Amino acid sequence: MSTQLLSLLNIRLPVLQSPMVGVSTPQLAAAVSNAGGLGAIGIGASNVEQARSMIRETAALTDKPFNVNVFCHPPAVHDSARETQWLTFLAPFFAQFGAAAPTALREIYTSFVEDPDMLQMLLEERPAVVSFHFGLPPQPAIDALKAAGIILLCSVTNLAEAQSAERAGMHALVAQGYEAGGHRGVFDPKQDSQMGTFALVRVLVAASQLPVIAAGGIMDGAGIKAVMQLGADAAQLGTAFILCPESSANSAYREALKGPRAHQTAVTSVISGRPARGMVNRNFTCLEKAGAALPDYPRAYDANKALNAAATAQANTEFAVQWAGQGAPLIREMPAAALVNVLAAEMHD
Repeated sequence: MSTQLLSLLNIRLPVLQSPMVGVSTPQLAAAVSNAGGLGAIGIGASNVEQARSMIRETAALTDKPFNVNVFCHPPAVHDSARETQWLTFLAPFFAQFGAAAPTALREIYTSFVEDPDMLQMLLEERPAVVSFHFGLPPQPAIDALKAAGIILLCSVTNLAEAQSAERAGMHALVAQGYEAGGHRGVFDPKQDSQMGTFALVRVLVAASQLPVIAAGGIMDGAGIKAVMQLGADAAQLGTAFILCPESSANSAYREALKGPRAHQTAVTSVISGRPARGMVNRNFTCLEKAGAALPDYPRAYDANKALNAAATAQANTEFAVQWAGQGAPLIREMPAAALVNVLAAEMHD
């Protein structure tokens, strides 16, 4: 077992919990960290004060390190023609639930690349670890976080992204394979090589000097052991933690993960405007038939959230966002600390 990354992160076990926005909570992150792994919260969908509150709540529940994840997507470009076309396509779906489609879309998430207030908050709160998804922030932000003593991780999906992250001064790479649930960390969605976790880990281990954290399709100790045998220093698991009582997944999401739909995941961009893997429902079977140019992320996501709200108001979950990776059928339901303990035991079995 590599001790370099464990020492860097100041953790006991090579188990990282994925910072799943909408699922991860301070309670989940703290439970994983207290059990010896690295818990995580995602603040990409939060404003500065919400994010500060989440960090402080997590810190109140653990004295161990935890990861704070931010989104580094290119800021959305407002395109009236594309957005009108997309809303026109969605209008009949809204009508099925007795609702009208929005007349305009909002940029519901501020990218960290243009959020100096969020950077300042992180410099004030100084979480042990900060991670980047969808790309990298400007170099001055990276340098400031490093100068504050914060360990920096970045999700990468191919060698070119890994090389960019290494040049920028990251401490470690999160190698996100195509099997992973949730949003792809790809820097440019138009250039997604769709590499699987095993192949990606091997390529990065061979070409990079940085520690590699494998992510995507890993659900148990055998999976962790397998990626470490391929050269990874640790594994990051997301879907595996969704059924933990500390997660904020709702009952419909939990029931879907326990049933046959867990065997049916796919990647689509029509939900948010960026590729993401989830359990197949009408978001996949109906919206992908549009043939229309999508609004930019996260403006497209604003439309989908409105559609899901209209459906949910009619007790319909067919447009719910239920991210999950390809390993979802292996999911287990237990408290987060117990799951970390089981994973550790399985690794040494």
